Amino acid sequence: MTKADIVEQIYEQVGFSKKESAELVEKVFEAIKATLAEGEKVKISGFGNFVVRRKNSRKGRNPQTGQEILLEARKVLTFKPSLVLKNLLNEEKTPTSESSLGGTGHFVG
Repeated sequence: MTKADIVEQIYEQVGFSKKESAELVEKVFEAIKATLAEGEKVKISGFGNFVVRRKNSRKGRNPQTGQEILLEARKVLTFKPSLVLKNLLNEEKTPTSESSLGGTGHFVG
């Protein structure tokens, strides 16, 4: 699913114009990015947590040459899905079962 797909889903399901839908999606992503850039956690209930973690510098190895190199400290983004999302991903699919997201198979916040 792309950002354009999310805009289309909002347009179809909520009734905003495509321009309004695109602006809304852009604002949501901007807010998430700004929060993560500040080092704060983003928790979306029923979906999961985005957390910025710091990795210390460490020794590594160039796989082609075998030469040891120093990998610098960096920040990484991790995602931990909520129990609701984990259960949705692991539920058995039968022709008559519908998911907790309205049976569409697509999640739009």
